[in-house]
Amino acid sequence: MSVKETKTRPVEKAAVPGDEQEREQLNALIAKVKAAQVKYAEYTQEQVDAIFAAAALAANNARIPLAQMAVAESGMGVVEDKVIKNHFAAEYIYNKYRDMKTCGVIEENEAMGIAKVAEPVGVIAGIVPTTNPTSTAIFKSLLALKTRNGIIFSPHPRAKKCTVAAAKIVLDAAVKAGAPENIIGWIDEPSVALSGHLMSHPDISLILATGGPGMVKAAYSSGTPAVGVGPGNVPVVIGDTCDIRMAVSSILQSKTFDNGMICASEQSVTALASIYDDVKKEFTYRGGYILSKEEAKKVGDVIQIDGKLNPKIVGQSACRIAEMAGIKVPAGTKVLIGETDGVGPDYPFSREKLSPVLALYKAKTYEDAVENAKKLLEYGGLGHTSVLYTNSQNFERAKYFGHMMMSSRTLVNMPSSQGAIGDIYNFALNPSLTLGCGSWGGNSVSENVTPKHLLNIKSIVKRRENMLWVRIPQKVYFKYGCLPTALGDLEGRRRAFVVTDKFLYSSGMLADLQHKLDSMNIAYKVFADVEPDPTIQLARRGLEQINSFQPDVIIAVGGGSPIDAAKIMWLMYEHPEIRFEDVAMRFMDIRKRIVRLPELGKKAMMVAVPTTSGTGSEVTPFAVITDADTGNKYPIADYALTPNMAIIDTQLVMKLPKQLTAYSGIDALTHALEARVSVMASDYTNALAMEAAKLIFENLPRCYHDGPMDEEAREHMHNASAMAGMAFANAFLGVCHSMAHKLGGMYHVPHGLANAMLICEVIRYNATDCPTKQGTFPQYKYPHAKAAYANLATYCGLDGRDDDERVENLIEAIEKLKAELEIPKSLKAYGIDEKTFLDNLDELAVKAFDDQCTGANPRYPLIEEIKQMLLNVYYGR
Repeated sequence: MSVKETKTRPVEKAAVPGDEQEREQLNALIAKVKAAQVKYAEYTQEQVDAIFAAAALAANNARIPLAQMAVAESGMGVVEDKVIKNHFAAEYIYNKYRDMKTCGVIEENEAMGIAKVAEPVGVIAGIVPTTNPTSTAIFKSLLALKTRNGIIFSPHPRAKKCTVAAAKIVLDAAVKAGAPENIIGWIDEPSVALSGHLMSHPDISLILATGGPGMVKAAYSSGTPAVGVGPGNVPVVIGDTCDIRMAVSSILQSKTFDNGMICASEQSVTALASIYDDVKKEFTYRGGYILSKEEAKKVGDVIQIDGKLNPKIVGQSACRIAEMAGIKVPAGTKVLIGETDGVGPDYPFSREKLSPVLALYKAKTYEDAVENAKKLLEYGGLGHTSVLYTNSQNFERAKYFGHMMMSSRTLVNMPSSQGAIGDIYNFALNPSLTLGCGSWGGNSVSENVTPKHLLNIKSIVKRRENMLWVRIPQKVYFKYGCLPTALGDLEGRRRAFVVTDKFLYSSGMLADLQHKLDSMNIAYKVFADVEPDPTIQLARRGLEQINSFQPDVIIAVGGGSPIDAAKIMWLMYEHPEIRFEDVAMRFMDIRKRIVRLPELGKKAMMVAVPTTSGTGSEVTPFAVITDADTGNKYPIADYALTPNMAIIDTQLVMKLPKQLTAYSGIDALTHALEARVSVMASDYTNALAMEAAKLIFENLPRCYHDGPMDEEAREHMHNASAMAGMAFANAFLGVCHSMAHKLGGMYHVPHGLANAMLICEVIRYNATDCPTKQGTFPQYKYPHAKAAYANLATYCGLDGRDDDERVENLIEAIEKLKAELEIPKSLKAYGIDEKTFLDNLDELAVKAFDDQCTGANPRYPLIEEIKQMLLNVYYGR
């Protein structure tokens, strides 16, 4: 609720200058939030956790519009990066603290006779900066709700609308889930006077202060307990044993994130003399611009004016800052880099810059480099963050660096912006958007602010790669005519529910299946109503029959639609309480999603029998369901949906029509290509993807031209489809599928055809060592999609003199294959109206950006880049 929604009430208040009526309105707001908090303090852990989950879901849903509002209102930062910050503030914070006990007894030791009891502090004043106006509001709201506190926000005047919008979204969701009506409030028209009055009010129990040094100092000086942050003049040391490509790529990935506005972003790099020139060369290659002495002087004059940071450069692009300095840099320059040799007011590059500008130092020895980093911290970043790049086994250097740095976060081998906030590049560091600097930075906490923080804790954090996996059905049977034999594994089952479509049922293709079930005395019921793009309504009709029949095995026979429908029915049969809106929520990491599916199989096992060679659905954890009433498509992704058994019987695909053979075959090839370059690719998925691609190149034309008579080609193609499915089931897909999904939803372009028209454009887009933005996943150390494509090309017999030529040969081979399969050359040639396409292009690009597949793409796409790819594919190259 806001100040404007309150009634005035006389209270005893501190003498703070400002308009009397505004202060009285704020007093009334504080009284209402306090009353709500007193009521909320009596809630149980179960009630609090339900509210916490609902609020996180609502904030996550609004991540894109809130990011757009923040950039539009503040004029700073990058929409796509603010989307990530909003997403992180909702998903990662919820995932980390979802199971934390915050109500009543949270720890007890009977033997020692001690119990710890959690109680809320009361009403919190939340100070929100202009640099992170929505993600900070989401983060602080969720922490307050989890700990049964009320919170009142004082937004930054230049970002007040988007901060209020974020707070209102969380409030509305919390109240709907059962929280008191006034548990979150905000000042509509913030001012220094009102912020001061809020922080010093006797009914405010704690201040969560995130913002500039002046505001944080005011919070600590208010007389109210405060948790705040300090400035982050983050130094980086690049040692002579590090992976230079990873180090430079990580620094650029971090420094360009939201145009360098994260307080934990790198401000300086000190490289050892022995590798200094190599570091400069790598920076230049990856999109950095090394300023000449004259250019550095001009940029320095723009960075600092009268000894203070120039606010006009904050959150602006490198090219914009160069323009302000009157110098010209190449288009697409990511970061401006000034070589310097001093620290202090006379060296503007040595300060915190909150923009994509870096200082570059040369050091003779490792000890000299560390000493320089220490001076940089002392100049403007004590207690915040420092970064070291070194060989991961060089423990002594890491220990020495950590000992010398007076920083609460000492990061090893990771991008600082994404590394310091926790839970992305090291999973033991708590996720947070308020980073305490301890007594070194004048703060009350020295760690990432969480629901519990009491001590100065110094963390030395090494980059860690999370466990990867290969999860496929427990049993996969393959070979011509294997269906009856494979079904023998159902011995002991009593009732089978068969899901298929009318064509397959009426064509007699289920005869072998039915005969085998009869011979095993397994009663069965056939549901043959599945149509393309299965709906929730259809699944519910099937569920009614399932609940009546009570099967102990569900058998899906068909293409992607029957298998997807069967998966959804299986889910609803085992867990009728599941809401599709929740499990379809997009996630950044499948292991950290807000809503997870429980394991399936307690009532029935799942058997998938594909009759097309393309979707790979029989071996994947994915399903898509449409709500016919709203038109919403829900892509469900969870390993619980992986079938228990897949039967890859070539006999069932011998008579596939030519067009379906072409579209499904290119779909399978796209699965292999995207899995190969995914940020989550592994040795296991690479092997599956490359062999699948090779088989498809060799056998898809034969299937297309003479499929009914070419059993060998059909068998290889059917196996390749399943192998590509296994690859992308574990490595995920990329932006090609993101765009294909949305083209299918908006213009009903067949999925395989959409992928066919898009894939070469996506390969060209991804195949660069210097992308605009790098995909974020701990295993993905630096951009190498070009090399991955080239590796696949060589494996498929498409060699060349270098990686660039191999990639071109791969694209040429795909284009030749598409021509042979009679694939239209463009979306325009396919028949989509030009005006309609252009009118919907912005919406199409945003939806593709927000597709679940986008996050695994090796080049993290900007919305404008997606638009350009769609335009290229619409008109054809």
